[in-house]
Amino acid sequence: MTATDKGARILVIDDEPQIRKLLRVTLTAHHFDIEEASTGEEGIALASMHPPDLIVLDLGLPDMPGLEVMRRIREWTSLPIIVLTAKDREEDKIVALDSGADDYVTKPFGMGELVARIRVSLRHVAKSVTEPILRFGPLTIDLARRLVESKGQRVKLTPTEYDLLKILASNAGKVITQRQLLQQVWGGHYTETEAHYLRVYIGHLRKKLEEDSTRPRFIVTEPGIGYRFQSQD
Repeated sequence: MTATDKGARILVIDDEPQIRKLLRVTLTAHHFDIEEASTGEEGIALASMHPPDLIVLDLGLPDMPGLEVMRRIREWTSLPIIVLTAKDREEDKIVALDSGADDYVTKPFGMGELVARIRVSLRHVAKSVTEPILRFGPLTIDLARRLVESKGQRVKLTPTEYDLLKILASNAGKVITQRQLLQQVWGGHYTETEAHYLRVYIGHLRKKLEEDSTRPRFIVTEPGIGYRFQSQD
């Protein structure tokens, strides 16, 4: 059974009983198996003893910061982590993503949105393990041969454009921050102050891949934070 099948195990780490109850009732109704922890230490212990398919993590825990919980979990696993946060500042979201979160949802949140984010993260895990060829509707990316096709036609990309697309598409559904993209594509000495490089190359990719580059379907901007590749499935 893959992580996208019914019965995927989700560990909820949140100190608010009402939030845990809401998540338990809703996610169980969507056929997920739920485990709960009310503290960071308890969550780390559960994650290590019985690794779930995905973690929903509150950043405001009573015994330690949620970022510290994530840092410790990231020492031994790359399983998806979706952060719940009452902080809506761009800086806080960027810190969470750069610290290892796969996605974030701001409190108060809609359960429909959270369920959708969970499903996207689980699909990405299943795909990333088994597929050397990524397919998104009319778009095909052959990772082994570094080839990109749209509607069966070869798309000519520069090496930098391809590297940028590969990172985004390989993490479909996940927000990738500007810093992460700059460092992975251009090198560790690049920071957000060079974000104009990203805007230029994202613009090039959209012109080559999107039917309407002003209304992108695939490469979506997360304002002030980074970019998300929409899988369209």
